[in-house]
Amino acid sequence: MPKIKTNRGAAKRLKRTGSGKLKRARAFKNHILTKKAPDRKNRLATSAIVDKADQPAMDRLIPYK
Repeated sequence: MPKIKTNRGAAKRLKRTGSGKLKRARAFKNHILTKKAPDRKNRLATSAIVDKADQPAMDRLIPYK
């Protein structure tokens, strides 16, 4: 069985935590920030964990990370 290629876009966007979960950045923090409230921008700046339903698909994208 050949090795699986890592999806390089996913590898740059996701990091593995110590427990094996995947950490991701939140969306909507790039531009048009003037109309967004400061507390919203702070919340968007923090990282999030990939949802349990999406975890198997993400594990296939980055199998060796």
